[in-house]
Amino acid sequence: MTSKEITSTGEPVEIDSDLAAEEFDRSDADSTHTRFTLPVVEKPKQTWRSYFWDTFDKSPEERQFLFKLDAVILTFASLGYFIKNLDQININNAFVSGMKEDLGLYGNQLNYMTTCWTVGYVIGEIPSNMLLTKVRPSIWIPACEVVWSVLTILLSKCQTAEQIYVLRFFIGLAESAFYPGMQYVIGNRKDELAKRSCIFHASGTIGGMFSGYLMSAVYTLGGTNGFRGWQWLFIINSSISLPIAIAGFFFFPDVPEITKAWWLTKDEIELAKTRMNFEGRANRGAYTKAKFRKIFTSWHIWTLTLLYIFFNNGVNYGSQPAFSLWLKQQGYSITAINSFPTIASAIAVIFTYIYAWTSDSLFRGARWPPMMFSGVVNIITNTSLAVWDIPVGWKWACYIVGLIGGGISGLTFAWAHEICSDDNEERALVVATMNEMAYVVQAWLPLIVWQQVEAPQYHKGFITMVFFGAGLIVTALTIRFLHHRELAKKAQSASIE
Repeated sequence: MTSKEITSTGEPVEIDSDLAAEEFDRSDADSTHTRFTLPVVEKPKQTWRSYFWDTFDKSPEERQFLFKLDAVILTFASLGYFIKNLDQININNAFVSGMKEDLGLYGNQLNYMTTCWTVGYVIGEIPSNMLLTKVRPSIWIPACEVVWSVLTILLSKCQTAEQIYVLRFFIGLAESAFYPGMQYVIGNRKDELAKRSCIFHASGTIGGMFSGYLMSAVYTLGGTNGFRGWQWLFIINSSISLPIAIAGFFFFPDVPEITKAWWLTKDEIELAKTRMNFEGRANRGAYTKAKFRKIFTSWHIWTLTLLYIFFNNGVNYGSQPAFSLWLKQQGYSITAINSFPTIASAIAVIFTYIYAWTSDSLFRGARWPPMMFSGVVNIITNTSLAVWDIPVGWKWACYIVGLIGGGISGLTFAWAHEICSDDNEERALVVATMNEMAYVVQAWLPLIVWQQVEAPQYHKGFITMVFFGAGLIVTALTIRFLHHRELAKKAQSASIE
């Protein structure tokens, strides 16, 4: 079987893909001329080994490159998303662990704190992702991480809800650069993308789990140096986040076409560029009127955004600690209130990995089957919670498995990368718009259907999630149909040419 490879001179050559790994010719070390044939093929040959991890079927050189890429960018992305969610969700853990009583927050203040964060997040997302096509992500993303890490520790000094509102707004604004930015930067091929996107996403869920465990631990510090337990949570969060943020300035590699990463060789940078060329991944270009017209007259931005709105607002109970508040109503201890919900998060992490591996292997790159499963689970669990007067054991089961739908986030972005791969600016704008509009809805919807004063029996919220689960299923099937039709037209045009 033959495949295309590209030499360092940019000339395509036909090679036997089985022998691709053996073509690795260099001149003597002291020679000024080097001929290097990149050990990467257009369509990688896959065996059963790739069901476990995709690098097993690649050449030694590409395996080494991916090992370095995963060791740095995937680790940095995962740690960054871990601290983002840690610093985003900590307000819920603090609220149920004494902050509510200490600051007299007996109305809908928690809703307003969430909304202030969301408004900041919404305002920053699209401008930030557009900026990433013009500036180095290795500077912009770590700088934003430093800002939100510093602002988080200031929450420990707040004495009123209004002070928290202001800080939460600016924390959301700084955090808006991270998730859509990392989804734009991640540079993997189709057979690699879902696994890494989902590993990246799962780290955020782990951050939420860790916040619960951390709150349980630091609650005992209450009174130390004049700080309450919930105040210590913000202090320790910042102590964890700041070193990770600073490390990003030294390790983050940017995108292949502009990278100056010290830990990549010139040959590996060329290999990275070639891999993106084989995926049809366009280089950075200019935003023009024609470009905007093309983007906004395509079905891509509208359907993918709708898909993510249904996903993001159909899980996680409108960012309200629904499970924790029910446990608190039942009279459980502070430790139990913060610890038991982490079981649901742990199961969500496991399902995130299951979605990724089955999508890349069992479903041969199809992203929609796990979305069908997620939608069905959301419908069943939230219908049950909307009824509310159900056996206690079944209610526990609904809360425990109710977050597994959140694991498809990485797949939705992987799908967007693939659909928009031939236009860099469209890809950046679509990814940002997906996240942006989902949070636009999240800015106002909880104020209507997830009101703090109705906790823990959020009847309107649970019913809304049932409809969002159905909308997720319908939208995913629609995108599948439109994408297949688009690919068929491209194949027909290519055959005519």
